[in-house]
Amino acid sequence: MPRVAVQLVALMLLSACSPALLLNLTAPRAGVTWSSDIAYAPGPDHTLDIYAPSHRCANAPVVVFFYGGGWESGSRSSYRFVGASLAARGVVTVIPDYRLYPTVRFPAFMQDAAEAVAWTRAHVEEYGGDPNRLFLMGHSAGGQIATLLALDGSYLRADGVDPRQIRGVIGLAGPYDFLPLRSRTLKAIFGPETEWPRSQPINYVTSGAPPMMLAAGTADDTVDPGNTTRLAVRLRQDGVAVDEHLYPGLGHKLLIGAFASGLTSFAPVRRDTLRFIAAHGDAGAGCGEATR
Repeated sequence: MPRVAVQLVALMLLSACSPALLLNLTAPRAGVTWSSDIAYAPGPDHTLDIYAPSHRCANAPVVVFFYGGGWESGSRSSYRFVGASLAARGVVTVIPDYRLYPTVRFPAFMQDAAEAVAWTRAHVEEYGGDPNRLFLMGHSAGGQIATLLALDGSYLRADGVDPRQIRGVIGLAGPYDFLPLRSRTLKAIFGPETEWPRSQPINYVTSGAPPMMLAAGTADDTVDPGNTTRLAVRLRQDGVAVDEHLYPGLGHKLLIGAFASGLTSFAPVRRDTLRFIAAHGDAGAGCGEATR
């Protein structure tokens, strides 16, 4: 393991600071333009940040990233290391906040996510992004949001977005097939048992689904990696292109942490994500996206 990775992990373990704060300190600044606190809809928790390559071009691929936190915690400010890391490699990255439990319950955060995607399609050209090269990406609970947006097209259509306009989805350690609910909190978030199936991305797979990259760590004890393998199987059964990655020994948080330059040696999550975007985004002349 490279020395910088060892040092960063040691700092994360020993520091009183949050791991996200330390990872954000590694976020590249050169070549990245950061625009923050942009409203995508009225009301609190409806703001987003945009990380764009400084060398503006007209056709950069675009990722809308939804963070995790069990649908009850999280903040876009914790994921600067993700947005800047992708922007430094030619991808305009949009990170929205969305309302959380107990302020709201399902499907309110899905509606927020759809509004953020609709805003992105309408405005991302102002930041050098191509609205026709749009990807959804999410980690943990954000993976459920990203995949459900793409598979149950009702949320996007309600905001004027055709789900067929989504070029691909990157799901990182997401819960896609997590019934029955046993946690009291999850039962409160997702409502009466008769409504639970609406929250399961695996229930909405069709042959028209966009290509997906699904990744998990084999040592994940937060979200069962079986969610990843089961959704991948279902997608393939319907003829949908799937890149499936199970990273040996990787845990839940390190899967997303591996986007930070100091931690890429733990698993090639960032590289695999960039290659997936390049493969499905009709990459060509323009921003010269990297694939590592």
